[in-house]
Amino acid sequence: DDPDSVAAAADALLDKLRRNGRLVDGRLAADTTERASLWRVREDGAGLSSRLASGGESWPGWEDSAVAPENLADYLEDFRALLDRHGLQGVMYGHFGAGCMHIRITYDLRTEEGRQVFREFTHEAARLVVRHGGSLSGEHGDGRARSELLPVMYSARMMSAFRAFRTIWDPQGILNPGSLTDPARIDDDLALADVPERTWRTHYDLHPIEAVRPDGARPQHTPAPWVHAVQGCIGVGRCRADSGGVMCPSYRATRDEKDSTRGRARVLQEMVRGARTIEQGWKSEEVREALDLCLSCKACSTDCPAGVDMATYKSEFFSHYYDGTRRPVSHYSLGWLPRWLRLTGLAAPLVNAVLRTSLAKRAAALGGISPDRVFPPFASRRAWKKAVRGALRGRSGSTPVVLFVDTFTRGLRPEVAGAAARVLASADQQVMSCSADACCGLTWISTGQLDTAKKKLSHAARTLDDGTDRPIVVVEPSCAAALRKDLPELVPTEAARRVAARVHSFASYLDTMVRNGWTPAPAQPLPNEIVLQTHCHEYSVFGAGSHRRILTAAGVDDVRDAVGCCGVAGNFGFEKQHHDISMKVAETSLAPALRAADDDSAVVTDGFSCAMQVAQIDVSAPGQHLAELLDPGPRMPMNNAISEEESA
Repeated sequence: DDPDSVAAAADALLDKLRRNGRLVDGRLAADTTERASLWRVREDGAGLSSRLASGGESWPGWEDSAVAPENLADYLEDFRALLDRHGLQGVMYGHFGAGCMHIRITYDLRTEEGRQVFREFTHEAARLVVRHGGSLSGEHGDGRARSELLPVMYSARMMSAFRAFRTIWDPQGILNPGSLTDPARIDDDLALADVPERTWRTHYDLHPIEAVRPDGARPQHTPAPWVHAVQGCIGVGRCRADSGGVMCPSYRATRDEKDSTRGRARVLQEMVRGARTIEQGWKSEEVREALDLCLSCKACSTDCPAGVDMATYKSEFFSHYYDGTRRPVSHYSLGWLPRWLRLTGLAAPLVNAVLRTSLAKRAAALGGISPDRVFPPFASRRAWKKAVRGALRGRSGSTPVVLFVDTFTRGLRPEVAGAAARVLASADQQVMSCSADACCGLTWISTGQLDTAKKKLSHAARTLDDGTDRPIVVVEPSCAAALRKDLPELVPTEAARRVAARVHSFASYLDTMVRNGWTPAPAQPLPNEIVLQTHCHEYSVFGAGSHRRILTAAGVDDVRDAVGCCGVAGNFGFEKQHHDISMKVAETSLAPALRAADDDSAVVTDGFSCAMQVAQIDVSAPGQHLAELLDPGPRMPMNNAISEEESA
């Protein structure tokens, strides 16, 4: 209950350990976000160990041996030597204090040669642990994976007693047959055995870093990058959590395993393994159905201990599934939104007038868009430039930075561009806006129209690769995430990688400045309470915590995180067939947070989708971009209509 006394006790402990010579290094982790990250290292051990940092795959098979703790050092020395003799690597992650080791090993279970190594190694490992007075199974039990090896540890008389005892209770052998007594071989019925090799062409560059063994040799067998990627899930099930983190929003709404990240990964694994239930590969209707409610929030790429990125897998699958096939109409109405925004910008007053009529809802329904969604007014094509020019008039700075005003901001909330420019200029940044017509291709990515997305991203890379290392600050977090992560994976060029390395979301860049001593100075006093809806892509690609640190530096006392997806997630929540699920997702975190907020609190929603969902839930509490909240002013009057002078 007293953080100061806890800190004092921790400092005293560190000092004592240093004096006793028992400490290499240590420090107090007082920040709750940092502390949670440190605990995740242990909690996610199984998932983290499934993929080596150098690439390649590791599998269970000898993950639960145990010896008395005083024998652990000798056992590990012999065990490492055994790994080396068979050309294997083992990732060890616990519980050394009890002498029990969870170890995942780089077996090659796809080839006959690799399975023979697996068999020989496991039998030798069983003899080794028994020689050190240990057990084949320290925690998880014997089951199918150990039963063939039990005669190594138990005498023939004891095994006979096991069989006799079992027969008393199960004379017909119907209860869990093949475990402990009369077992199958440990290498029978392996899921990866005899899986047919197939070339899976992908748009994304999914190649893992090539694994190299300690002796310098390459791995015996490396699966196709698509196969390697979708097999990342090992069933930990963090995606089925009720709270904490952001994934998996669709599962939290439906409570159905098929709508979890794990459920979708299992279906994709069946697909690449050629299961009889899913034989159509890229054209599988079962896979399409499993991916249908994925919001492409990308949270699993961060929250999943195995790094499963279902948003990428969905985009890749949809690109093949709909190749040569008619797409849903929403893939054109929403997936082509940047194209439509260029047209609406030419006649914004007329389009906005139409939106206020009943004709708009009928047109939306024809475009696959939910009639229950409220459309924002469209901006003129020059509005964002006017906002930025007005913001920078008479201002200069010493640190050059490129302000990337994305398509959504240009066409739907240009006032945010002006506010972002003013905030950066107030921090002594020399702001240069990207005036070229560059697009991150996000809407094409989320709908799996990857040929077009790659063209858009290639153009963006050529436009932004200006030979400098100036930071590129992107107003919309989802566009920033696309330029940081999707750009180098879809356009694997040096130019794309250079640009991606320079990209920052608005919040992540301001966070860096705050850490370097900058203090925000908004023109308007900030409320004591702020409800924060962090965009899922911001969370997954740039990390959580930036907004809280910035707002705290600005003097906000109470920042209440609506942790979780808002439910719109780009095109998903606007589509007719997904509207109800979208609102259910909002009820898991965002809607309750809005209802619990004080009347005078503000709502921060950097993502345009999040702002639309907030407006749908509570029109009295409009979402604001962080730039608008921190705007040092003075603000230029904004009008989305095109003036006579601009038209001329």
